[in-house]
Amino acid sequence: MVQYKKWQLYIVILFSLLGLIFSIPNFIKSNTLNDLPSFFPKQQVVLGLDLQGGSYLLLEVDTDSVVADNLNNLVDEIRLILRKNKISYTQLNLENQIITLKIKKQDKKNDLEKSLKKFANDIEYKFIKENTIILNYSDVKLKSIRDMAVLQSIEVVRRRVDEFGTKEPTIQKQGIKRILLELPGISDPERLKKLLGKTAKLTFQVVDDDVTTNELKSGKYKPGITILPSDKILDSNGEPILYAIKKKDKISGNLLINASPSLEQSKPVVSFQFNNKGGRKFGKITTKYVGSRLAIILDNKVISAPNIREPITGGRGIISGQFTFEEVTDLAMLLRAGALPAPLEILEERSVGPSLGTDSIQSGKFASVLGFILIIIFMTLIYGTFGVFANIALIFNLLILLAILTLIQATLTLPGIAGIVLTIGMAVDANVLIFERIKEEIKSGLSPIASVDIGYKQALKTIIDANVTTLIAAVMLFGLGSGPVKGFAVTLSFGIITSMFTAIMFTRILIIIWLKKNNPRAINI
Repeated sequence: MVQYKKWQLYIVILFSLLGLIFSIPNFIKSNTLNDLPSFFPKQQVVLGLDLQGGSYLLLEVDTDSVVADNLNNLVDEIRLILRKNKISYTQLNLENQIITLKIKKQDKKNDLEKSLKKFANDIEYKFIKENTIILNYSDVKLKSIRDMAVLQSIEVVRRRVDEFGTKEPTIQKQGIKRILLELPGISDPERLKKLLGKTAKLTFQVVDDDVTTNELKSGKYKPGITILPSDKILDSNGEPILYAIKKKDKISGNLLINASPSLEQSKPVVSFQFNNKGGRKFGKITTKYVGSRLAIILDNKVISAPNIREPITGGRGIISGQFTFEEVTDLAMLLRAGALPAPLEILEERSVGPSLGTDSIQSGKFASVLGFILIIIFMTLIYGTFGVFANIALIFNLLILLAILTLIQATLTLPGIAGIVLTIGMAVDANVLIFERIKEEIKSGLSPIASVDIGYKQALKTIIDANVTTLIAAVMLFGLGSGPVKGFAVTLSFGIITSMFTAIMFTRILIIIWLKKNNPRAINI
């Protein structure tokens, strides 16, 4: 005797109700949705860039520059160690990520090796001559530096995008050193690209005004000085003016805790505030160099060099210059988000306008609705009452699928809609297999109830095998694919699960209830 267990009925009712409740918000306009009671679900499915419009950026982190920075710092550390241990040297330079060190006295070789034990876990070295050693980072350390640079870049990009005000951006690592950035609602991301293109390494350093203009241009100046150009101020020849910057007594922008655009004497400026450590250091430097100029350096360009008139001990100050209000807003945004550990290069860019996204949605809706209507007509004409049951199950299949996508906040893309259309076909396909099997049992002379019982049992294995193999393929697509492919894989995967549920359990219970109520002697199928 064909029958179902009570728990199966309860599960069907529960999932059908949940599917209905959580899918309803997708059919209500946002304004109306906000007016509903607080207990009513308000989440809607997230639309991808191809449906709501926006920009896609593929960025690459320049990890080589991070390695170079770390190696330069290592050279400085080695120089300090040599000085501390009184080891004289004739050569210490960095070239092609290899540090070459030549010591004067061979008897200092053991002292040098002892000193280098500090870096034992990070570097590899060997003597190529009795008094010459080459050093570089170990493969493990290099990988660690590169991986950390990418992770830090992702975090800084996330903060900059959040500061920009973009809703629901997608930011994720792709490959070894690439970052995928999807920005819904932004069809012209030029300003954001400009912000992402800036490393935003900020430092405060003292200008050495004792260095003459001739020394600056000739490159012959005292040690401990670095020459940097102005960001905007030009000389009589139209070239950026140069500043002699003292390398010591430097304050990093990483010590800032806040930055905001403001007005000073009706001119746009950036107000900033240091943390306790930065405030103390800023106070010491401004006390020591009263009367000198303090260069404010962004990405190796001097954006401002005001005079230090008096000690600034409160940890607060302003950055002034030839700025527009938009420029100070962007600069404050960059300083709040923090500096990138390495420059970013935009490898690929795609933009979808809102109108094109709307067209895609309408096309997707039309295809889905048309396919749905044709299937309902086909199933009703071919399978009669059983076809109606299959159609009811199909409606709830789509509602449950939409509810799942809404609850997990999966991004629905145009390929995702294709996955839903495919789900419609697969859901009906399972019912067709069952109904055709029932037909065969009826032709063999079995009663309607026995035919339904055996038909479901015989078709079950085929349905499970077909759907499981497709599900495996969908999971592989999700794991190995990216962007649109993942969108298709997500809807297809959940669509397979909901299709099996509605075909094996939902439709079966409807048919059994109908059979018990009507007890027909024959089935028109």
